[in-house]
Amino acid sequence: MAQYGSIPLCILTLSISVLFCSATGDDRKEDIVYMGSLPEGEYSPSSHHLSLLQEVVKDSSSENVLVRSYKRSFNGFSAKLTSEEAQKLASKKEVVSIFPSTTLQLQTTRSWDFMGFNVTASGKRGTHSDIIVGVIDTGIWPESESFNDDGFGPPPTKWRGACEGGENFTCNNKIIGARHYSFSSARDDLGHGSHTASTAAGNIVKKASFYGLAQGTARGGVPSARISAYKVCGPGNDGPVSGSVASVAPWIFTVAASSTDSRIIDKVVLGNGKTLVGNSVNSFSLKGKMFPLVYGKSASRECKHLEASLCYSGCLDRALVKGKIVVCDDVNGRTEAKRAGALGAILPISFEDISFILPLPGLSLTEDKLNAVKSYLNSTKKPSANILKSEAIKDNAAPEVASFSSRGPNPIISDILKPDASAPGVDILAAFPPVLSPTDDTADKRHVKYSVMSGTSMACPHAAGVAAHVKAAHPDWSASAIKSAIMTTAWPMNVTERSDGEFAFGSGHVNPVTAIHPGLVYETQKSDYIQLFCGLGYTAEKIRQISGDNSSYSKAARNTLPRDLNYPSMPAKVAVESFTIKFHRTDTNVGNANSTYKAKIFSRSSLKIKVVPEALSFKSLKEKKSFAVTIVGRDLTYNSILSASLVWSDGSHSVRSPIVVYGGGDEFTTPSA
Repeated sequence: MAQYGSIPLCILTLSISVLFCSATGDDRKEDIVYMGSLPEGEYSPSSHHLSLLQEVVKDSSSENVLVRSYKRSFNGFSAKLTSEEAQKLASKKEVVSIFPSTTLQLQTTRSWDFMGFNVTASGKRGTHSDIIVGVIDTGIWPESESFNDDGFGPPPTKWRGACEGGENFTCNNKIIGARHYSFSSARDDLGHGSHTASTAAGNIVKKASFYGLAQGTARGGVPSARISAYKVCGPGNDGPVSGSVASVAPWIFTVAASSTDSRIIDKVVLGNGKTLVGNSVNSFSLKGKMFPLVYGKSASRECKHLEASLCYSGCLDRALVKGKIVVCDDVNGRTEAKRAGALGAILPISFEDISFILPLPGLSLTEDKLNAVKSYLNSTKKPSANILKSEAIKDNAAPEVASFSSRGPNPIISDILKPDASAPGVDILAAFPPVLSPTDDTADKRHVKYSVMSGTSMACPHAAGVAAHVKAAHPDWSASAIKSAIMTTAWPMNVTERSDGEFAFGSGHVNPVTAIHPGLVYETQKSDYIQLFCGLGYTAEKIRQISGDNSSYSKAARNTLPRDLNYPSMPAKVAVESFTIKFHRTDTNVGNANSTYKAKIFSRSSLKIKVVPEALSFKSLKEKKSFAVTIVGRDLTYNSILSASLVWSDGSHSVRSPIVVYGGGDEFTTPSA
């Protein structure tokens, strides 16, 4: 179960089981609320849970404190509550009991367990053996345990690919395909491709770790799936600037990076007894002894004070830093500190929410903590310190969008929300070529089979693993149906000023457990994209070049708005005056044959939203029903976002779509709820 508060609680009720998680502030803790079995007749667990929550969290939206609704094996939910709110909820007649959420053991690939997708849920070997995951990255290291083919049968008969891995590369029954294009081999010489491939579909490997850090079981989302690796590229990310999101085409699943409840931190102990917590993946141990501490500008004979304080290349004097911990004003000073033979390094932080592997004992500190170190340096004649080995701790605020993750809005089609969803991308441990150093420092001679990386590149294979899982359960589903299933079952995430709201996380955090049972899907056909191109002003000739056929469109299609594409989210860019917006959507029933879904709007804004019709009744699977959403608003602040969500529920499925209205401009702020 996901942990969101420092002291989680749980709650049980007669008609519903509720898991509550608390941690939006220091006084909120994670609680589980149990409400018993599902009642007979028409009943919407999610709606009831939100309604019940709203009665006790008067000053905030129930959507913001609800972590997850449980409606299969029991009726309940988890939410972030204060002690007072938990007591009020416990007095409700529907509630059986409330209890704190328990702390789970940290594991290497904690990300899958964090999402509730344990080994059993992800399927035993053979369950997904006909699924083939294509990895377009920096290649793959075929000898890794994560790609061992023990117990795998021959490739699926549907496989039409080839193993053309080039020099020194051999496929097996796990890696069934490879190509290297402009490279001499599909073998991974950067580590990035092996890391992502094992995150998506790596085998179950016990006792994996990075020098003992976060030791546990490493595995991909679909361990029994096959892999075809294509070496075509190297890593990169453009976040977190507004509008920096890439891969914005509506037929592509665009993934943001977020945290899990396992975080790697490090500590430095100063000679005055003060301990400061910072970030780094530091596998080194300096034992319990204190070591001399020196500032970079005092450890150079060749450079000016500014350059020396930054620990620029060639500035540090080996004789002045040997056996000492050096303080640098630039994060890149780690390389110079290693070159000069320093014992360790204390550096400024690049991103407060992620940790990087360093080539020597060291850590990064926030500005105020780094200043505290400098103040201590100036306060004594013999400053000293000790840098401890890193440790994994519980992050009760997770999932939060990573500070480096690229943000929307969509710079190409403003009425298509990007990113689509968020997935784990912070401090992810996965397979790594053992011939490479885990850092980019040539002086780092360490070699590992599993390494820690952070990035949207780490989030992407998590989404791919979930998609493979859904595809295995529904082989006949289209790519757009799978995408819709993942988006509409995603966990709602907290909107904060730093996160940029839905422009940071899209529909929410992917949930592999519920993604295979979405109830309804928003399918997008080729004809829908043709109409989109038409509305965007493409000529018939250009559209035919794209489609490869004789596609044509009517004059009416020219007036089609991009926001009417049958997409699982509903964004619109508007002028800052009064506005009326309408979205048209069509749902396809993939849940129960005879079912009725009722619409409910959850809003933290002043938007007036109406859904017509308010109920969709289905008599068969794959039946389609259309509806319209009308939004009326006024006085939208320039460069601001107003958001809400539409949830269709039949009592067992909740199909959630974010609604986002924003004013024109290059940068956006999130108004108060």
